[in-house]
Amino acid sequence: MATEATRKPTTAGRAAIDRRHLRLDRWWLAPATTVGVLLAFIVYSTWRAFADADYYAAPYVSPFYSPCLSENCVDMRDGPNWALFGDWWGLSPALLILGLPLGFRLTCYYYRKAYYRSFWASPPACAVAEPHKSYSGETRFPLVLNNSHRYFFYVAAVFAVILTYDALLAFRDSSYEWGHMGLGTLLFLANSALVWAYTLSCHSCRHIMGGKLKSFSRHPVRYRLWTWVSRLNGHHMTLAWVSLFSLALSDLYVYLLATGAFDDPRLF
Repeated sequence: MATEATRKPTTAGRAAIDRRHLRLDRWWLAPATTVGVLLAFIVYSTWRAFADADYYAAPYVSPFYSPCLSENCVDMRDGPNWALFGDWWGLSPALLILGLPLGFRLTCYYYRKAYYRSFWASPPACAVAEPHKSYSGETRFPLVLNNSHRYFFYVAAVFAVILTYDALLAFRDSSYEWGHMGLGTLLFLANSALVWAYTLSCHSCRHIMGGKLKSFSRHPVRYRLWTWVSRLNGHHMTLAWVSLFSLALSDLYVYLLATGAFDDPRLF
């Protein structure tokens, strides 16, 4: 018969288990994959952002460089070269804009979960204890900046409009005549649609649509929008990854065309 001493745990409120966790599956595979994919994108996008070359192949412009805001952009004729920074900006024009959509993704609720678990192991997986001894949440710098996500949403919506404009310009040929459709045109259309879907599936967008409403019956239009965005929100994780791949693929496609690796296959 167990005595009172044997029934008490060695640590109050916690079972006396020496192992860090009891999971027997490959729980580490998901965070490791996330680290690998995000690091690959970071390395690729950093290289392309600082390359300052091979980002335009008529009529396509890389999404990493659009809109081109300095005088040192390549000749885009009536394309998206706005030259707001004039000729004093000597660095890659991609550095003028990439920080804004990047801020939207860095503060995204899903991406926070992804890099908290994968890079910081906070926690690395369900039912696996994290190695940190203290937890401050998002109350200190730099994580407190994640509270600005709702403002980055408005900026991201502007960039989605710009990518849609680029997709429309992709219906021109290399002589800037309308009526062209190449493989790049389809790629740019798909990319803009995926970026829109990811942006609109954002939790901040869902809150804007109906988060403060006390009565849906008095706001039927906003209720329908909230319902539609809520359905998108259920696929936010998938859209976050797929749109990230489509952005990188669109830039790579333009790079290959600009370097002469192949010609854009024309569909009509």
